[in-house]
Amino acid sequence: MPIVIVENLSKVYPVAVKEPGLKGTLRHLLHRTYRPVQAVQDVSFQIEPGEIVGFLGPNGAGKTTTLKMLTGLIHPSAGRVRVAGHVPFRRDVKFLHKITLVMGQKQQLLWDLPALDSLKINAAVYGIADKEFDWRVSELVEMLSLKEKLTQPVRKLSLGERMKAELLAALLHRPQVLFLDEPTLGLDVNAQVSVRDFLKEYNQRYDATVLLTSHYMADITALCQRVLLIHEGQLIYDGNLDGLIEQFAPYREVKVELAQPRTEAELRPFGELKAVDGTIVRFLVRRGTLTQTVARILAQLDVVDLTVTEPPVEEVIGQVFRAGVVA
Repeated sequence: MPIVIVENLSKVYPVAVKEPGLKGTLRHLLHRTYRPVQAVQDVSFQIEPGEIVGFLGPNGAGKTTTLKMLTGLIHPSAGRVRVAGHVPFRRDVKFLHKITLVMGQKQQLLWDLPALDSLKINAAVYGIADKEFDWRVSELVEMLSLKEKLTQPVRKLSLGERMKAELLAALLHRPQVLFLDEPTLGLDVNAQVSVRDFLKEYNQRYDATVLLTSHYMADITALCQRVLLIHEGQLIYDGNLDGLIEQFAPYREVKVELAQPRTEAELRPFGELKAVDGTIVRFLVRRGTLTQTVARILAQLDVVDLTVTEPPVEEVIGQVFRAGVVA
C-alpha cells in the first residue's frame, strides 16, 4: 500500500491587492480587497514505501507549498492527502513521529549552543530514552562523519557540518517518511556528495521513503529513479528519469577524431552532422540506432578516438519547463 497518497491536491492563497499612491494606501488600510493565487492545482501522485522520489520544478512552481501540505504545516484548499496512514493537517502525535521535514534554507539547531544540546531537546520531545538516544546519535554520527563536532557551538561549524547536524536532528526519532527541501543548498561539491551518500545509506538501512526537492541535478541523478515535475502548480510528469530524457533528448552526440579529414558528403551517411572541424566530427545519432551507427563508423572510417555523450540532465529538464507540458 502506498505510504504517501495525494489526490487532486490544490492550494489557493488570497493575496491583498493595493493600488499605488496615498488613495490606494488608505483604501488598502480601510477596505482591503483580495485576489486568489493558485499555488498548487489538482496534483495527484502516490509513493510506495522505500522509494526515493525527486520533486522538481522552477522557483514558484509549488514544490515547497506541496511539501508543507504533506507535512501538515498548511491546510489544502481542496483534495485528499494521507501520509503513513494519517491526515497531515490534523498533526496527530503518531503522525509527527513518522515524518520529518528538512529545509535547506532553515535551521532547527540553536545557533550558540552545541548541536548535542539541541539533540537532547529533540530526544525529550520525542520521548527517546537516554540509552537509545546515545545509541542513535552514535550510529548517525558515524554515518555522517560528525565525530567530535556535536560538542562545538553550531555557529562554529562549517555549512556542510551544520547541514549534517540538521539531518541528524531531523532523523533522531527515525521517521518513516523524509521530506527534504533543498538539503544540499549552498554546500560545496564534497559536502553535497557526502549528504547524498548518507541519504542513500539511510534509505537502504531503514527502508525510509524520501521525497526530495533540489536544484542540483546531481542530487536527483544520484538518488532518484523516479521524478515528479511540477510547473505553475500543476504536475506535468510522473515517471522514470531515464524515460524523460529519452523523450526530450532522443539523440546522443557521437564525437569522432579521424586520422585524416573527410568531406561532409562522405560523413552524412553516418548520422546528422552537428559540426565538422578538421579531423573532429560531431554526429547526432538517435538512441535506437546508436549501436549500429557506432559500429559502422568504426568499420568504415579511420577512427583515432570516439566518445558518446548524453545531453546534460539540466538541459533536458529546462527544455521540459520551457515547454510547460510533457506530451
